[in-house]
Amino acid sequence: MRHVRVRQILCLLPLLLVTVVAVQHRSVLVEGFGQLRAAEWPWLVAAAGATCLTWVAAAFTRQGAVVERLPARRLLATQFAAGAANHLLPTGLGAGAVNLRFLTVCGLPLARSSAALALYLLAESIARLTLLTGLLIAFPDALRIGTLLPAGALGPLLVIIGAVLGAAVLVLVLVRRLRTAILSFLRTAFSEARSVHTRPARALALWGGSLAFPALQAAGLVAVGQALNLPVPPAQMALAYLAATVAVALVPTPGGIGSVEAALIVALVAAGGPVAVATAVVLAYRIITVWIPIIPGALTLGALVRLRVI
Repeated sequence: MRHVRVRQILCLLPLLLVTVVAVQHRSVLVEGFGQLRAAEWPWLVAAAGATCLTWVAAAFTRQGAVVERLPARRLLATQFAAGAANHLLPTGLGAGAVNLRFLTVCGLPLARSSAALALYLLAESIARLTLLTGLLIAFPDALRIGTLLPAGALGPLLVIIGAVLGAAVLVLVLVRRLRTAILSFLRTAFSEARSVHTRPARALALWGGSLAFPALQAAGLVAVGQALNLPVPPAQMALAYLAATVAVALVPTPGGIGSVEAALIVALVAAGGPVAVATAVVLAYRIITVWIPIIPGALTLGALVRLRVI
């Protein structure tokens, strides 16, 4: 009986979190929906379509990270639910927890499920940086990357990163049990990666989905920019999106809410867009990609918990 009550609470928890987050950002929601009323709707439909395809791309990547065949419909539903969870918890934790639970329910041991999650994150990061690098090479003067960071923040940021890495290395050297656990995990992860890459279909799903995911996200922003007549070329809008998301990757806010908006506005302005129009584009884009899907996503998450899919 206690187990049933806990599961019922977990089913309702996503909706409660959505309500809390929505109340906290109600001014953004009101202004964002106001911007959508003035936009050209065919472009908004294209942005919504690109957003839906990101869940398909994520499902392909998740499947490509494991050798076993996963149930396709449940996998896709899990990615939709994971998107909502990712906007309710610090960046990456929500989606990671949902997918880790899904893989273990599908019968994968925890060690292999964790290795698959790490492989997914690595592939997606490499793909995002690859797309960003390619656009920077193609359009070297399109964006001033330094504008994405506050003045004088680069030096302290590098010092903090160096200190964190140094502390991590020191802990690994001094704590033998932790070092043994991490080495065991790395062996499992490398073994899983080798197994996946011996199967062309899995490798194609992993890397194809990893490239498609950020590309579709950028395409959604481009479509919203076109809908609101942002005077920035589409390739430069995509470059601005990739640069902004990479810049805020280390900011532990739920779904990047707040930090992503600020970085995107700065990036679009740095690419040549007027501040007012860039702000309108970002607000409308986040309404389409975050706030409209978050309620059905939370409902799906609760249903998956209730059905014991996760």
